[in-house]
Amino acid sequence: MISYTEKNAKDKLPSRIMVVEDEAIVSLDIQGRLKNLGYDVAGIATSGEQAMKLIEETSPDLILMDIMLEGDMDGIDTAAKINKYHSIPIIYLTAYADNDTLKRAKITEPFGYIIKPFEDRELNLTIEMALYKHHAESTLNDNRRWLKTTFDSIDDAVITTDHNGLIKSMNKAACSLMDCNIDDMFGRKFQEAVDIFENGTKESIKLSSNNDSVLGDAVFKGPQGTIPVSVNISGISEQNDVIGKVVVLRDISELKKSEDALKRSLSQLRRTFDETVASLTAMSEKRDPYTSGHQQRVAELACRIAVKMRLSAEEINCIRIAGILHDVGKISIPAEILSKPTRLTELEMNLMKTHSEAGYEILKGISFPWPVADIVIQHHERIDGTGYPNGLSGDNILREARIIAVADVVEAMSSHRPYRAALGLPRAMAEIARGRGTAYDPKAVDACTQLIEEDNFSFETRTEL
Repeated sequence: MISYTEKNAKDKLPSRIMVVEDEAIVSLDIQGRLKNLGYDVAGIATSGEQAMKLIEETSPDLILMDIMLEGDMDGIDTAAKINKYHSIPIIYLTAYADNDTLKRAKITEPFGYIIKPFEDRELNLTIEMALYKHHAESTLNDNRRWLKTTFDSIDDAVITTDHNGLIKSMNKAACSLMDCNIDDMFGRKFQEAVDIFENGTKESIKLSSNNDSVLGDAVFKGPQGTIPVSVNISGISEQNDVIGKVVVLRDISELKKSEDALKRSLSQLRRTFDETVASLTAMSEKRDPYTSGHQQRVAELACRIAVKMRLSAEEINCIRIAGILHDVGKISIPAEILSKPTRLTELEMNLMKTHSEAGYEILKGISFPWPVADIVIQHHERIDGTGYPNGLSGDNILREARIIAVADVVEAMSSHRPYRAALGLPRAMAEIARGRGTAYDPKAVDACTQLIEEDNFSFETRTEL
């Protein structure tokens, strides 16, 4: 928006002044003065009726209006009518007026008075001040209209208060939410008129604090019942003092419904995911009934080791799934080898070792949120490179796979196998202690040792995953 002075300088066009004066000599004198001062005379009218018609034809920038006019409408009546239909600044010309006339004139909110007779300088100054004031007021009114339109177009409920917490304004959304109009709410205390409380604590939300605040989970209690809302409270500051508040309420009913639906969907997905994992595990154990429960026990111990190692909840969940599925590849091994009651031959052992790769092939096409297939193929790798199938070493082996490797050895040695009786936990602990730092991850070994020797972990008292 351009100020009056800037517009005048840019356009280089003189302001157009209309004169409403019923005395011909005075009217001619004013016209001459205006032209000498650099203004254009937009038109001359001698009555109010003529002035109204001329305005439509000429659209002047300003009107010099004699208060005392002949006819049915004097200058004040004419000004009132002009104000009703047009936005044109009016300056009254008068030689004298009684108090009643002046009171009537004030009601029309003129932009100035010039007492006859007057000097050119006085005329010029009054016109320029009136034009500038009118432009400033027009700009302000335009800004107010823009602001009000914007204010009422906001879908969120917006309420403003003064420094005492008294309601100053509300937009349409706020009126709709509270089923009222601004006239009903103006000047009322916010705390008494608007019932908002925190969802968790049920405490009423206060405006007393000078700090801005945001509350994502609140409840508004209104004529339509309780509605979940988010609340944003901002202070209006002036010279470091808070002179008011802006409170924005957003109806989050649909968001809450969407969140609940998403939670139900995620819960269903988790159940489906867990059921799929359980089905894969059950399928592999059908082929190897003698080691039934082995994968679940390995997963339990591996998770407990991960907790000791202070891994994140996400990493622990990854280990749980990978542990449950680490031997799924045994479905590809002939049943007679899996259940053979004597030691396996070298050929049979080599065939048995392919179960890690077979498990990888089964799982690699599943979109797990973790590298489950990679962990499964690596769970028989050893940090000194002596493991299989790829002879990986050190940090080239995923940490999750290194943890499952320790848990796998401890569980396998502690349990019965078709070809031998259980060797027991002491033998298993001795094995991982012997391979600590060479075959097995030292941190995983230490965590496992602490679990069993200090925390008295046993597979008989394990918790369900």
